[in-house]
Amino acid sequence: MGYYAPIKELDEAHLVAPGSTFTDVTHDIALPTETRAPKGWWIAFLLAVSAVGMFGGSVGYLFYRGVGVWGNSSPTYWAWDITNFVWWVGIGHAGTLISAVLFLFRQKWRTGINRFAEAMTIFAVICALIFPGIHVGRPWLLYWVFPLPNQMSIWPNFKSPLLWDVFAVGTYFTVSLLFWYVGLIPDLATLRDRSTSKWRQLTYGALALGWRGSNRHWQNYERAYMILAALSTPLVLSVHSVVSFDFATSVIPGWHTTIFPPYFVAGAVFSGFAMVMTVLLIARTVFKLHRVVLMRHLELMNKIMLVTGMLVGYAYAMEFFIAWYSGNEYERYVFVNRAFGPYAWAYWTMVSCNVLSPQVYWFKSMRRNIPVMFVVSILINIGMWFERFVIIVTSLHRDFLPSAWGMFSPTVIDVTTYVGTIGVFFSLFLLFMRWVPMVAIAEVKGTMPQADPHADHDDAHAHALPADRTSGPTGEEESGAMVPEGAA
Repeated sequence: MGYYAPIKELDEAHLVAPGSTFTDVTHDIALPTETRAPKGWWIAFLLAVSAVGMFGGSVGYLFYRGVGVWGNSSPTYWAWDITNFVWWVGIGHAGTLISAVLFLFRQKWRTGINRFAEAMTIFAVICALIFPGIHVGRPWLLYWVFPLPNQMSIWPNFKSPLLWDVFAVGTYFTVSLLFWYVGLIPDLATLRDRSTSKWRQLTYGALALGWRGSNRHWQNYERAYMILAALSTPLVLSVHSVVSFDFATSVIPGWHTTIFPPYFVAGAVFSGFAMVMTVLLIARTVFKLHRVVLMRHLELMNKIMLVTGMLVGYAYAMEFFIAWYSGNEYERYVFVNRAFGPYAWAYWTMVSCNVLSPQVYWFKSMRRNIPVMFVVSILINIGMWFERFVIIVTSLHRDFLPSAWGMFSPTVIDVTTYVGTIGVFFSLFLLFMRWVPMVAIAEVKGTMPQADPHADHDDAHAHALPADRTSGPTGEEESGAMVPEGAA
């Protein structure tokens, strides 16, 4: 059996609204790219672009005055900059899991949400890469981190976990971008063939790389997609594990622990799914994607968030146990200080949002309640930011000697830089939703009963074999709308 499930399985668990045809799916997904953007989109885009302008001003001022404009001080040399870096990398983690891992495990429900997750990964990693670039103090010397001898003939220190970050996150971004683009090619051909204006035909035609939907094209596409999925899968574990090494390989109490790699990976998947849920619920409502993003998709995502939330809660408990069991008085003090010290409010906010809020998903009625999903996804995003803040700041603000203690307070530049990156993220995401199919048209069609050439279908339209084509508004054939021959 190939990638697509037999008809019996599809009947038992619909992944597209029953009664839908290939034409319905193409129309619903392509419509937002072919019509005028709604007023709400323009309002959201202007707000996001305003935040981008604020980000540009904050970074320009930072370059002019130096990193002293942030609230970082002795002993808290890492604060909001690294907190935001780790938070953004974590948000980008769900894209690789949904797209690559679930693809390899033949989880067909991913087709309704994988395009969102892939796009979110690209944009979140772009936001994450901003912070290492600006927190080094001398960004014009950032090329020193690459494996090139600088003007002093000194090679980068490959023993440094900070250098591992450069390669891990850079590789993650490159592979994720390729994976996203390859998956887009059939859908870009669909938009090309539906286009009514010359500039759209030329633009989408160039991006579709001459796709015609032939048997050879589909064979090459599936081979490339499988190879990229296989390359991406190890990144699910490696990327955030390497990020955790920034902390775990140090000797700072609160950081020096072997639980960090799996703990960071679980937290990254947790926060990534929460962000996918946040943007997916908004897009599903605004652009009327109810035909292809069903309650089943949302409920399965909620189950994953429940599982990963419990893993994160377990990691929180194990951190306290390890601190007690180690017999190290400094380690014990750090965790007692987290829970009952001056930053206790941040710790309990983290616990409430990350451990308690997902517990509502034990109840099916809550897993299928749209307002509850949206609120919980926002709480998880907030809680995961506080997790990174707690790990970094509470481990640093009280050094070994009381004379070296100090409190961290963010400055206006800290806040505007962070809010600005949120503007960068949503500006890119809004452009993605406006010009690119938000859901994978070809992949969704592959999960429909009509994709099985050996099944009996009632209506004439559903009798079309997967290699048949549907017509767009211009009457032209949609090369990208097909699903592979012999897919069943």
